[in-house]
Amino acid sequence: MKRKEGQKQRFAALVKELWGEYKSEFVFFVVLVLVMSLGHWLSRFLPADLLDSVIIPFQATTIMTICLTGAWLMFRHTDGSSVRKAWAWTLLMWGLLETVLVTLEALWHIPVFSVGTEPPSSLYIVMGNILGWCLILYPTEALRPGWLNLRRAMYQVLPLVLLLVVDYLVPLNLSPLFTLYPLVLAAYLVSHVRAYRLWCEENYSSMDDIDSQWIVRYLAMLTVVGLSFFYICVTDNPARLFMQDILLFVLFLYSTEKILLRRDPWEGVQVNEEGVLTDTEGGIVNAEGRVDSTGGQMENAANRAKLEQWMKEEKPYLNPDFRLIDLRTVLPLNRTYLSQLIHTEYDCTFYQYVNTYRIEEAKRLLRENPGMRIEDVASGSGFSSREVFTRVFSKETGLTPREWSKNV
Repeated sequence: MKRKEGQKQRFAALVKELWGEYKSEFVFFVVLVLVMSLGHWLSRFLPADLLDSVIIPFQATTIMTICLTGAWLMFRHTDGSSVRKAWAWTLLMWGLLETVLVTLEALWHIPVFSVGTEPPSSLYIVMGNILGWCLILYPTEALRPGWLNLRRAMYQVLPLVLLLVVDYLVPLNLSPLFTLYPLVLAAYLVSHVRAYRLWCEENYSSMDDIDSQWIVRYLAMLTVVGLSFFYICVTDNPARLFMQDILLFVLFLYSTEKILLRRDPWEGVQVNEEGVLTDTEGGIVNAEGRVDSTGGQMENAANRAKLEQWMKEEKPYLNPDFRLIDLRTVLPLNRTYLSQLIHTEYDCTFYQYVNTYRIEEAKRLLRENPGMRIEDVASGSGFSSREVFTRVFSKETGLTPREWSKNV
């Protein structure tokens, strides 16, 4: 009984932790589903002729323009980032396909898929699945850089090919089943989000522009795209393409802006010939995001003393862009050992370690300057914004900065 109670408590604690971390992403997903469902229902009242001759061609042309322009921008600003290259290739493939569809419709009046009430053709379903798989290239590279090579890509597409063969040989309609296959791949990626977040926290003191919440939101949008595609394949709604194209428009535009402005947290990490992640100095980064030191035995106590003295005297944490590799100023060691040192000596990530100094600095400012604005306290203690400061401070102390100041 005690063992079962302990398991229940651990499960409840895990659920509570996940809810605290991804509550806003869950709300984002639910709102997205509700908006899409409402949009699909309202689109039934649009005239089929208007959809067929004006709205759908206009949407396809808009998506084509966004994808080709976005691909051009991403290729120009890849800066050696494999993550940006993955998204650039995704945009290029979508843009070229939309170009073919628009050209067929405009010049030869050959629609690949009509907005009428007939079921979608096998060609459309296959095309949708392949393009859905393309949308997974970016999060795969973002969460597991270097993992997806040509061989693994073929393995991912193989189940889809087998389903198509079975669908052709067996007198059953399996189309709805394999329209959901890209969602299976997306669900698999969710299991790597926590490892990705751990890697970011072990190397950066600020999660701005690189936090895992953006990946979760992208996967949420991808899930809704997949559900919308499933709806297209099982319904006779003549306006079934309308909301799907609107969602793709938002997905491509929003994601391109986000990916273009986000920092690549894997900067300085390479993939060796065996497919193992290593840093530029040769330290191994394992699949869980932890790092293993490959150097000899070091004097941890001496290094810890040097580090703490430097942190107290120089206060490098006041820089919002303070990174793990900046510790080389006082400890000329590789990234691998630096991360292991923090984890071993303080039992936390670099992000958590730096925030302890920032919180203490914020408390000092609040004590010595009771009337100081929260924005000034945040910037004066090294936080990138008031929102981030309030969230971290409240999580650490259980009180908002203003409440803590009043209690003091």
